[in-house]
Amino acid sequence: MGDVVNLKRFKKRTERVASAKQADANRTRFGRTKSERALDQQRETRANNLLDQHRIDGEDAS
Repeated sequence: MGDVVNLKRFKKRTERVASAKQADANRTRFGRTKSERALDQQRETRANNLLDQHRIDGEDAS
């Protein structure tokens, strides 16, 4: 026979785990300096520009 589980504790534990995952995601997303964000924006812009330069007649080359 299975063990008795307190549903309140189980629910609270799962909410804590979900909250911790969300907090970790927010730290990686918002926990950067202004110069790091600017550098990422420059890299993204450059990659998009290089991709656009390889288009044929405004359409994908594929």
